[in-house]
Amino acid sequence: MTIQPDSKLPLARFKVLDLTRVRAGPTAVRQLADWGADVIKIEAPASSAEGQQSMGGPRHGPDFQNLHRNKKSLTLNLKHAEGIEVFNKLAETADVVVENYRPDVKNRLGIDYESLKAINPRLVYASISGFGQDGPYVERPGVDQIAQGLGGLMSITGLPGQGPVRVGIPIADLTAGLYCAIGILTALLEREISGEGQWVQASLLQAQISMLDFQAARWLMDQDVPGQAGNNHPTAIPTGVFPTSDGHINIAAGGDKMFLRLCESLGNSALAQDGDYRDDKSRLTNRDALNDRISEITKTRSSADWVAHLNETGVPCGPINNIREVFEDPQVRHMEMAAPVHHDQLGDIEIVGQGVKLSRTPFHIRSATPEQGQHNDDILLDCGYDETAIAALRKNGTI
Repeated sequence: MTIQPDSKLPLARFKVLDLTRVRAGPTAVRQLADWGADVIKIEAPASSAEGQQSMGGPRHGPDFQNLHRNKKSLTLNLKHAEGIEVFNKLAETADVVVENYRPDVKNRLGIDYESLKAINPRLVYASISGFGQDGPYVERPGVDQIAQGLGGLMSITGLPGQGPVRVGIPIADLTAGLYCAIGILTALLEREISGEGQWVQASLLQAQISMLDFQAARWLMDQDVPGQAGNNHPTAIPTGVFPTSDGHINIAAGGDKMFLRLCESLGNSALAQDGDYRDDKSRLTNRDALNDRISEITKTRSSADWVAHLNETGVPCGPINNIREVFEDPQVRHMEMAAPVHHDQLGDIEIVGQGVKLSRTPFHIRSATPEQGQHNDDILLDCGYDETAIAALRKNGTI
């Protein structure tokens, strides 16, 4: 399937060269592609050893299909001089290049920022790495779980005393990709004033620490080292998981006003008057005992009953869904978080929708993830190569 251009989409005027693989980089580029950017995903030719390797799971698997929708695919062997020549020609008119090579690799290939800046001074060049483009860890291989541990997240995840626990999604990868996309968009906006591109740098470690947010601020301002709080909120009590007659629910009732409302909704107003729970500090000190008292009440009714009742009384409460239940939820269906797309080989499938909506230029899937090299001829013809030249590039293994 060929991507149909949509000039109404907000990023339709930008051309992006995607050199990334696995997850963090493709996540960044997916944001640009979803909002209309003309994204060319550059892969090694299938005939090469590198091109036969996975770039993040099976090509027709759910992960790969979700990561690379709305893109075109060009196979290009950057180890060939002709491949670099083609890439540089594309870079002359590109707005953005995104890569996650090690610094020594991109420098050796001659596709580093300084080299491409000389070709196109307006280019926004974005790099994603494990630990940054310089510093003592620059040569270390960086993957999500390593960043979760190094960045402190695993020390505050899980039950107290349980030992370190990873988060159930590759959150360092994903947030590095999102921060990188924000950086690219910021650089494109700045370019409208200066007329110049610049180098955007994101890393898994940097993103992970930034996402620590108030937990990091607790240390930086008060030298308070947060620990594991399990399903409880670290500071807003009571907020956590409570048993029901048929499962569990989440209740969030931190602060004096909300705690009083919760007690009234539970039919136990006297609980709010108990001296052990009179304020945030005392509720934190006596959190386990308070949770036990609330649990004795919540166990008397079903999850659905409590979710309906507490929300009606203004107390934040919700179910704890598995992934199937998430996509069966009426609000999730209303938000259209399962986005349909037709794939020429897989048929009609659904992938994950966007996390933000725009009122005049809504997100939509324009095309499924392309096959490897699906758009070779179209891209090269647009770039000025004729059919004879393209055939020669194919014959010598450049594409």
